[in-house]
Amino acid sequence: MDAQLTIDQQAVTSPRSRDNSPQHGTHSPSPWELDLKPPVGADLSPLFLDVNCDVGGLTKAANLAAVTEENAIEMLVPVRHKGLSKWVRVPKADDVYSYYEFIQEVLEKFNLPESTTLTLKDASGVEVDPDIFDELLKSTQVSFQAVTEECNSVEDSYSEASLSDASFSEWSPSRASASSPSPSSGSDSTTILETTKARKKQLAEGPPDSTTARETVKTALLSKPGGDEIFKEYDQRKCLSDSTRRKMVNTLVADMVETHGRVPPVNARILYALGIITMFPNLRDPESKNGYEHFYDYQSGSGYLAWRLKTVQRNSKENLKRVKTTFLEGPKSPRQMRSSVQQLSGDECKEAMSMMRHSADSKVVKEKMMATFQHRQKMLQDPAAASSVLDHFPRFLDTPGLIDQDFIMLFGEEVSGKFLSKWPTFFKPRVVAECKNLPASAHVSELLLSVQDSDDGAWDSEIASLLLLLHLLPPTCKGRKTSKISTSDAVNLLVKFVKVGQSLETFLQNTGPIQPFLLCVGERKRCLQNFYIAMDQKVIPCSTQTGVAAFDELFKAHFVFSVSYDEALQSFFTFIQTTVYGIDSGNVKESPRVKEIRARLLHSEL
Repeated sequence: MDAQLTIDQQAVTSPRSRDNSPQHGTHSPSPWELDLKPPVGADLSPLFLDVNCDVGGLTKAANLAAVTEENAIEMLVPVRHKGLSKWVRVPKADDVYSYYEFIQEVLEKFNLPESTTLTLKDASGVEVDPDIFDELLKSTQVSFQAVTEECNSVEDSYSEASLSDASFSEWSPSRASASSPSPSSGSDSTTILETTKARKKQLAEGPPDSTTARETVKTALLSKPGGDEIFKEYDQRKCLSDSTRRKMVNTLVADMVETHGRVPPVNARILYALGIITMFPNLRDPESKNGYEHFYDYQSGSGYLAWRLKTVQRNSKENLKRVKTTFLEGPKSPRQMRSSVQQLSGDECKEAMSMMRHSADSKVVKEKMMATFQHRQKMLQDPAAASSVLDHFPRFLDTPGLIDQDFIMLFGEEVSGKFLSKWPTFFKPRVVAECKNLPASAHVSELLLSVQDSDDGAWDSEIASLLLLLHLLPPTCKGRKTSKISTSDAVNLLVKFVKVGQSLETFLQNTGPIQPFLLCVGERKRCLQNFYIAMDQKVIPCSTQTGVAAFDELFKAHFVFSVSYDEALQSFFTFIQTTVYGIDSGNVKESPRVKEIRARLLHSEL
């Protein structure tokens, strides 16, 4: 019997015989097994309700009756599977809604084989475990998503908002029976489920216990084949090689998925990340907020653990709304002047710019350049005028030291001198030691020989040490449509060699307009005589003719002229910026590799 029907009560119940003993009567068939007709002469008002069930766009009117024991009622909940929604009965026994019997009901309702592995998630995509199933139903309105092993993900972006149509808008779980107290009758019996956003906030304010995290990671590694090798390598080297780190991440992600399912909750991911740096302290990044962001950063959803999880869940969709962090744009971010030098404006500024053009006194040029610094910065922040800065201030091209002077006005003397004081004594030997553990390659071998001033070396020793750092922080692919370039190709974006006597103008015309790079002039790459910064097909002479000092000016030129890093060198320059100079640490987007290499170098002992 088909008809248009509407919900008019919360509970759908029908009593059996007043006598509940086994010898009285037989079990009434479920309304999902057949369309029941009302018993002749029965009082229908409290027993049968008219329900309008919109299931996958099909309206099927049925006289629904739920069979109840004296101390139990049954509930209807909407379930969605592969784009199809159906109402499913929730069995109840001993005043507890049964998770496993409900799974069987779902399998039958959607005609799935009994061997199907089924996972339940609520409307926000959070997995529902058996131990909280009963409590969840009694505490809040709920709808479920049924995810099979084959799906490996929720195929629709399904939320509570999508249930607010005519078929579900009036639905709420039945909470009471004649002999069962209402869960809302007391605050002690009411459970408030936190939203995903609230859980993230809680995790941000209070991280998991480090002891628990450490034991979790230790147990996971030792329980898997080869896990003890990870501990042995760390004990010997006080760090992990790239291959061993990948093995550790793969092992821990496998354990995480085995324990928490294919979409582990955020706190589980943080637990494993914290456990890694607690178990292996030298893997901690001292410049990050928590030290483990290169393994898992819950704000951006990045890190080695997150990336491995995405590989495992190739077809899964992100269910948690991530908090987006606003990062500074490196060299292109507007800066406040640190210098107290009085700045010129208007006609005075124009007069100073004119005087500089024709003055042969380098002291006067530098004074006027300092006085026009603010005007120059305004030009650089104007996209229409930025490309003509060297035309308005041509003394950059023939007066060494102006780049360093502008950089000091931006950041001060202390920051300006950090690279020259830290690189040769601290970072260079550690970079060289770390590169000895890289997979063998002809280019790396040549650079290692060059650092030792060997006759078989290819480059100047100081330049070679910087190129080795580039091998530790190689180019990365920025999306599916962007091809990844090799480290050898990236070297040509950082430094180029010109033989003495060759025309620099002709050489620059052939290179085309690219980001600033270091131009080295000499008889051979091992014996360099002059260094220039090439930008906009013009050359700026370096003030000090050594490889380290020249690179120092190349880095500073990006900030002085507000020029972004070459995309292939992004990780390389970001490491130099945040780790060596200490500029914008914690406020610049860093790849997990940058954080990992920083942790290795800062914790390494020679």
